[in-house]
Amino acid sequence: MKTELKYITISYQTNSQKEYHIPLSYQLFGKELFSSPIVLVNHALTGNSNVSGEKGWWKQLIGENQVIDTNKYTVLCFNIPGNGYDDFLIDDYEDFTPSDIANIFLKGLEILKIKNLHVIIGGSLGGGIGWEMLAKSPNLAEIFIPIACDFKTHDWLHAQCLVQKFLLNGNDKPLQKARIHAMLCYRTPQSLNDRFQNKYNQEKQNLESEDWLIYHGNALNERFSLKSYKLMNHLLMNINAEENQLEKIQARMHMISVDTDLFFPASEIRMCFEKLKEKKENVFYHEIKSIHGHDAFLMEYEQLNNIIKNIL
Repeated sequence: MKTELKYITISYQTNSQKEYHIPLSYQLFGKELFSSPIVLVNHALTGNSNVSGEKGWWKQLIGENQVIDTNKYTVLCFNIPGNGYDDFLIDDYEDFTPSDIANIFLKGLEILKIKNLHVIIGGSLGGGIGWEMLAKSPNLAEIFIPIACDFKTHDWLHAQCLVQKFLLNGNDKPLQKARIHAMLCYRTPQSLNDRFQNKYNQEKQNLESEDWLIYHGNALNERFSLKSYKLMNHLLMNINAEENQLEKIQARMHMISVDTDLFFPASEIRMCFEKLKEKKENVFYHEIKSIHGHDAFLMEYEQLNNIIKNIL
């Protein structure tokens, strides 16, 4: 299985008319390129191209004999430029939108001489970038699986990202504070209440839930940069695939929501499905049942695997 980081150098003018030379990095897993159907995985906000293998963040879904079987498929994942996994950072992050990232990924595919994909799959921000890609290139993929995301950022999510932006622009532990706030949006009140049940740590003199939040804030600070987080939050804040292009997408679409998602509510994703279903036949809707909210797409693997197994 190939897992080393590979690079494509791309000259790109953003929609904001800024020129960049981007070292677009990616990883390949499974079968040799062009020897089998290609699955493009778009990573989420703090994810990266390392989707499979021992340290792969989606290894419960992608790997040998997994639902996305690396014995059967070639799995490709680009790093969103500026996510820092390849040490490339972007100072002026507001130069970029998800539309730009979609353009860069499409250019990467073109340079790799990949004309067709079997599947595009992505959760959260990654799925949003998938929507942007297919709105621009409707014949690109046979199957599209956006998970816990929509084709645009709605007002509630935009507002939460705005709070994140305020926290990230602060001077006192900005990344840790932003992550703590984000964790409360990724999960639900029931998820936290059921898990911690007001248990108090006498030694640390605080609630165990508080300790858990602080741990997640510090853990992200150790593996992620402030510049990267600002960029990724900005992208999540600005997903906006052209709605009038969505019905032109040729891929069989399988939208997967989480019934308790606070970021991308199931009702919004269902609304998108119902609108497209009026104009297209090959559109389907699936729903993960979970108390855990948005993060269920990284937790409820039995449900997710069953859904995707039936799609593929």
